[in-house]
Amino acid sequence: MIKNIISLVLLVTSVGLSFSHGWGSFNYKKNPESLKMMSQLGLAEWTMPVFGVSAILVGILLLLPRTFFIGNLLNALSVVFIMAFALRAGNYRIALIEIPFLAIPLLLIWLKYPFKN
Repeated sequence: MIKNIISLVLLVTSVGLSFSHGWGSFNYKKNPESLKMMSQLGLAEWTMPVFGVSAILVGILLLLPRTFFIGNLLNALSVVFIMAFALRAGNYRIALIEIPFLAIPLLLIWLKYPFKN
């Protein structure tokens, strides 16, 4: 029971973050911090909508029991990509900040989908 509650809280958090990051990726021009981080990581401007679509897709995949594992896998991969870009740019702070966000999908994979019998 406790395992399902923890899994549910992490699932809601992960889906919320995915949708939030997806929406923010489409509205990056209104947020100067996003533009600053994007330029620091060496990302081209056309990659932001791609990250937005992928983040929203991950959020949808997480909600469905059959695609729960793939959604978490894609979520973890996107965090690893951000960490890799940050390390390549020499920004260790961003890479360290992303570690807890990498742990969430890995914990969700281990805990499994909360509503599955």
